[in-house]
Amino acid sequence: MLFLTLFLAAGCAHWRKPHPGDPLVRVGDEIVVAGQLFHTGTRVVTWMDPGGYDAYRVERRFGEVTRSDWDSNEKGGKALDTPNRYGLRKDGLDAAMLEKVRGGGWSLPELQERIDQFVIHFDATGTSRRCFEVLHDLRGLSVHFMLDSDGTLYQTLDLKERAWHATTANSRSVGIEIAQAGAFPVAQRRNLEPWYTNDGFGIRLTYPEWIGPPGIATPGFIGRPARPDPVIGKVQDSELIQYDFTPQQYAALARLVATLNRALPRIRMDYPRDATGQLIPRALTPEQLKEHTGLLGHYHVQRGKVDPGPAFNWDGVLREARRAR
Repeated sequence: MLFLTLFLAAGCAHWRKPHPGDPLVRVGDEIVVAGQLFHTGTRVVTWMDPGGYDAYRVERRFGEVTRSDWDSNEKGGKALDTPNRYGLRKDGLDAAMLEKVRGGGWSLPELQERIDQFVIHFDATGTSRRCFEVLHDLRGLSVHFMLDSDGTLYQTLDLKERAWHATTANSRSVGIEIAQAGAFPVAQRRNLEPWYTNDGFGIRLTYPEWIGPPGIATPGFIGRPARPDPVIGKVQDSELIQYDFTPQQYAALARLVATLNRALPRIRMDYPRDATGQLIPRALTPEQLKEHTGLLGHYHVQRGKVDPGPAFNWDGVLREARRAR
C-alpha cells in the first residue's frame, strides 16, 4: 500500500493541469478522422500544416493569386462546376441523421459504421504537388491522401468528408493517390522513358519539365523503384507495363493501412480475391463491390481504370501493415 501511495505521488509530481493557451504538441505523424488525431508512425502533412494541400479551399492552389478566386474560376475558360471539391457522406442517411451530420459533423463511432473501403490509385502525374493541381485546380476533384515518392503522406480532408475520387465507392471509402507515372500497354512502354533513367547505380525517378516543380519534401531525395526491372502483368484483361513504387511509399502506405484498420475497423486488411485466393485484377461486379470490405484498387471500382497497376505489391503492403498493427 505504501508503494502504491508513493508511486501515485511521484506520478502526480510530473503532471499539472494544462493552462489556458498551452499548445498541444503534435509529432508530425497524425492523420485526422472525425476531428480526432491518430498516430501512423510515418510522416504526415495535413491540410492545416505548412506545405500542406487544402481541399477545403475554394480557390485554385496554383497559378496567379489574383486569378485564383472562385469568381475568376467561373469566368475563366476552364470553369469548375462548383466551388466544393468534396461532399457529404449522405447515402443511406435518414432525415434526422442527415441534419445532424450536415450541421455538426460525424462522431467517430458513427463514421466507423459507414467507412469500410480504402481505394488505392496511382496519380499518373508523378508528384503529389502536380496531383493536387490536376485534381483540385483543373478537374474539381479530391482525394483524402496523396503519397509522394519520398514517402511523405499528405492529407487534404478529414476522413469524415466524401472525397470525389472513385465514383460509386466514394460514400463508403477513403482514397489515396500514390505519386507515379503509372502503367501503360506494353506497346507504349516508351511512355515510361521521361520518368525513369539509369544513372549508373540503377533505375531512378526523373521528373519531366512539363509537370513543373516536383515539390518533393525530402531535400536531395533520389527515388528508385522497389524492383529494378519493370513489371508486366494483366489488369482489366490488358497486358500492361509499369515500374514498381518506391520502398518509401510502400513503408508509409503500410503504416497508413494499419492505422486505418484501427481507426476505422471495418476497413479489413485484405483485397478482392477469387475462389482460389488470388487477387482479382479487374472490376468487381456490383454484388462483389457491395460485399467487399477492405482494400481496393481503382480498377476494382471502374472498368476503365487500371490503377494501381500490375506492379503494386498487395501482399507486401498487407504483410508490413500487419506487423505495424
